[in-house]
Amino acid sequence: MATDQKLFLDKRQSDIMRVVQEKGSCSIGDLALALDVTTETIRRNLKPLVNEGVVTKFHGGVMLPERIGEPPFQSRMQLNRVAKMRIGNSVAAQIRDGDSLMIDTGSSTACVAHALSVRSNLLVVTNSIEIARQLVAREGNRVFLAGGELRSDDAAAFGSSALAFVRQFKAKVAILSIGGINDQGELTDFHLAEAEFSRALMQQAEQVWVLADQSKFGREAPMKVGTLDDVDVLFTDGNPPRALVELCKNAGVRIDIAETPGD
Repeated sequence: MATDQKLFLDKRQSDIMRVVQEKGSCSIGDLALALDVTTETIRRNLKPLVNEGVVTKFHGGVMLPERIGEPPFQSRMQLNRVAKMRIGNSVAAQIRDGDSLMIDTGSSTACVAHALSVRSNLLVVTNSIEIARQLVAREGNRVFLAGGELRSDDAAAFGSSALAFVRQFKAKVAILSIGGINDQGELTDFHLAEAEFSRALMQQAEQVWVLADQSKFGREAPMKVGTLDDVDVLFTDGNPPRALVELCKNAGVRIDIAETPGD
C-alpha cells in the first residue's frame, strides 16, 4: 500500500474511532453519515479495527469493547449520577403510597429506589438485591426478590427461575432501565438476560415506564428489548432529539423531563 494511501486509511480509521468513542456505540449508517462516506468505505476501514480488537462488531454497528459488559455497577452509578437522581425523583413523585411496582436492575432504577423513601406500603418485585435492600423493611413495604443465578457485577438474578418468578405477579407499573434508544425508536440493551427480564416485566404491568438520561438517545446496543409502542412514559433529564419526540408522539408515549433544582 502506498504511503499516502496508508496515511489516508489511518486518518479515516481515526475519524471512525473518534465518532465511536463519542457515542460509545454507533451503526454503520450513522458512521457513514457522520464522515460523509459510503457504508462500504466504513466497513472496509472497520475490518482491521475489529481484527485488532479496537472495536467490537454487533449486528449493524460497532461499539467499544468495554460496552459489551458495560462498566461495573458501582462505576455506572457514578455516570450521569445527577441526571439519574433527578429522574429518580421525578419517578417517585408520580408513585402513590400502596402502589405495586416491578423494577429491573440498573443504575437508574437504583436511583429510583433511593427516591422512593418518600413512599410507603409499596409492593415491589425486583431481581436486584441492591434495590430490594433499599426498599425492604421501610415504611411498610413488601418486597419480593426473584431468585436465580446472581451476577457478580450487581448481584442481580437472571435466568429461567427469575423469569418464572416475576410471571406470578401483576403490577401497576414496570420501571425499566435500558441501555439505549436507537434512531428507530427501539429500546436496546447490552445483555440478553437483561433484555429478557425487562420484556417479562413489560408483560406483567399495566403501565411501562422507561428511564433514559440524554446519553441513551441514539445509542445502539445489540439486544432489542422492545419498541416505543410498548412504553407509556419516557422519563429523561432533558429534551430528546426532535426525531425521537416525533416517534414518541406517534407511539402515544408521554415524555417526562425531570426538573432541575430551582425550577
